[in-house]
Amino acid sequence: MDENFGDLKRKKIQTILETGQVLNGIQDIDVLLERILTETRKIVNADAGSVYVVEENRLKIKYAQNDTHLRALPSGEKLPYISFSFPISENSIAGYVALTGKPLNIPDAYSISSDMPFHFNKDSDIATNYRTRSIFTFPLKNASGKVIGVMQIINAQDASGNVISFDSDSELYISHFAASVENALERARITGNMVLRMLRMAEFRDPKETYGHVERVSNFSVEIYDRWAFNHNVPENESHPFRDSLKIAAKFHDVGKVAISDIILKKTFPRFTPEERAVMQGHTVLGAKLFDPPESFLDTMCRDVAFHHHEWFDGSERGYPGECQPQSLNVGEPLTPARRLSGDEIPLAARIVAVADVFDALSQRRCYKEEWDFDAAFKEIEHCSGTQFDPEVVKAFVQIRNRIMAIREDFKDKE
Repeated sequence: MDENFGDLKRKKIQTILETGQVLNGIQDIDVLLERILTETRKIVNADAGSVYVVEENRLKIKYAQNDTHLRALPSGEKLPYISFSFPISENSIAGYVALTGKPLNIPDAYSISSDMPFHFNKDSDIATNYRTRSIFTFPLKNASGKVIGVMQIINAQDASGNVISFDSDSELYISHFAASVENALERARITGNMVLRMLRMAEFRDPKETYGHVERVSNFSVEIYDRWAFNHNVPENESHPFRDSLKIAAKFHDVGKVAISDIILKKTFPRFTPEERAVMQGHTVLGAKLFDPPESFLDTMCRDVAFHHHEWFDGSERGYPGECQPQSLNVGEPLTPARRLSGDEIPLAARIVAVADVFDALSQRRCYKEEWDFDAAFKEIEHCSGTQFDPEVVKAFVQIRNRIMAIREDFKDKE
């Protein structure tokens, strides 16, 4: 019996190490954190959990998962999008772990000793009719040992679904898993910093390409894809790498504007001449040149998104650049007419970003326009289904209306 139990432990740890290797391939830090939360819960059979990131002297929640609440929703829906932050201090469980860098195993959240500096806030349980019992909270560290976040796993369950405490085996498994993902976290952090530097360069050139805009478009795009993938029964081994690359690629949709002259790029009045408009439209081709020839799946998607996010689904001449090559245009040259792409000729990632980009452009104030009301912007996207936009992408967009609204509000003031 003991020997069999030992074999189970070894197999479990081997699975943990293999999962850690899979996570090494994830490039976006947010996607990675969400996946780490999912996999950690699987390892110890936990009903719920949350992940927080360190932002200066505060902890901000990034993701929350709860199987009990999820089962109450219609198939394909997600839990409500939430966003809040709180100071890092020893008064909260997550704050205490962030400060000390050490894990905490709490058998019952409602029975924490008064000698402890931290306490459990029951407000969320009361609001959602949930009972948090066992909690295991541990720091997320990068390869240098710096705490970059905190993960909290809630309500371990036995084989029958009864809530139990996190035992010593659970602690062992989680510690092994946390160690195995340190390199993945470091790699994703480095990638994220590189992406941020490139986006800052674009923002220096184009005041419309703000942090808030690219983050909203990126988050919208992943949410749209998740629903689209559910609607089309896309298996996880395909959806995971796609959404990871899309999270990054969507941020580069207008990166080609760095090559557009300030005289044109920052012009607000009078309207563009036909030649100026053709030069501005060339940002799609110039952006694609940055990723051509592609050396990875991410490069390919970045190229596709930059190249084709202004195509029209019906092949209308209002879309651009059409059927051309990334190397066909030089800086400062106007875009020349080409056969327009339509339907599935337009890469899926570009069709998704097209919806996300236009919706955000409509619903945000710019120096040349007032922001549209949320409902009006939403209806405009629906109105353009089948002409400017892929109807299946619009369908997914409409199905996640509440999440789109929540993301918009979360990033509303981060311009």
